[in-house]
Amino acid sequence: MNDIHTSYEEKMKKSIAALKDDFNTLRTGRASASLFEKIRVECYGELSPLNQVASISIPEARLVVIQPWDKSLLPNIEKAILKSELSLNPSNDGKIIRIAIPPLTEDRRKELAKQAKNIAEQSRIAIRNIRRDGIEEAKKLQKEGSLSEDDLKTAEEKFQKATDAHISEINTILAEKEKEILDD
Repeated sequence: MNDIHTSYEEKMKKSIAALKDDFNTLRTGRASASLFEKIRVECYGELSPLNQVASISIPEARLVVIQPWDKSLLPNIEKAILKSELSLNPSNDGKIIRIAIPPLTEDRRKELAKQAKNIAEQSRIAIRNIRRDGIEEAKKLQKEGSLSEDDLKTAEEKFQKATDAHISEINTILAEKEKEILDD
C-alpha cells in the first residue's frame, strides 16, 4: 500500500515543480534569466532553447544581456523574443542583445496576478485529480481483496493529508508570487 501512496506523492511533487516552473516564466518588474526559459530560437534548422544558444546575464536589476555563442543567430534570437508573450523590446548592437525590463503598470500587475491565480488553480486541480486516482486505485485493490477495509480508510486519510499539504504549499507559493508581482 505504501508504494501506491509514494508513487502518487511523487506525482504531487511534480505538480508543485511544474507550478514553480510556470511561475518563473511570469514577468515581474525585475530582470531574470528564468523569463527566457520557454523561448525557442531557430538555430541551424531546429528550434533550440535560448539558454543553449546564448549566455543570459543580468548586469542590473532591470537589464538583461543576451550574448549568442554564434553572432549569426542574433536576428533569430531577437525574432524569438519579439514573438514571445513577454512584451519585451530587444535592442541588437551586432554583438549582443540588450533588453531593458520596463516597470510594470498597475493594470499589467493585476493581470499577472490573475494569471498566477489561474496557474495555481490548475495545480490545485491536478493535485486533487492525483488524490482521486490514488483513492480509486486503493478501492480497486480493496475489491480484489489485497487491501482490508481498515487499510483502505488509512490510505484515504494519507491521500487527503498529502493533498492538504500540497495545496497549502501551492497557496504559499502563490502568495509569494503575488507579493513579488504587486510590490515591485
